[in-house]
Amino acid sequence: MSERQAPLYCPYCGEEDLRPSAEGGHGAWECHSCARVFSVKFLGLIGKALEVSR
Repeated sequence: MSERQAPLYCPYCGEEDLRPSAEGGHGAWECHSCARVFSVKFLGLIGKALEVSR
């Protein structure tokens, strides 16, 4: 089993000063440039993508 890819930049300000968040829970990241905490979550594939790949 492999690890998930870490985000490369903040989705709010675009800076790269990110660190895992201890208070935000599993998968949460802190941006030390804009002081936001966020998480990135994969929700699934849309139906059209599944039809094209067949």
